[in-house]
Amino acid sequence: MYFQSWAEFWAMGNYGFYVWLSFGSTYAMLAALVVYSRWQHKQLKREIAAQAAREQRIKQYQEQQN
Repeated sequence: MYFQSWAEFWAMGNYGFYVWLSFGSTYAMLAALVVYSRWQHKQLKREIAAQAAREQRIKQYQEQQN
């Protein structure tokens, strides 16, 4: 598409609000997805570490009992 000026580009033929709102909301959702995925990854790593520590304590306890 060819625009005569930057103002026309931003206005997008009087649909600029909807166009830029859709772009903005899409990027916001993608950013939220990245943040949530990183948080989930960290939480999963903590849970795995906690489970490994529990299993190690159980193993040590069982060795002490024998």
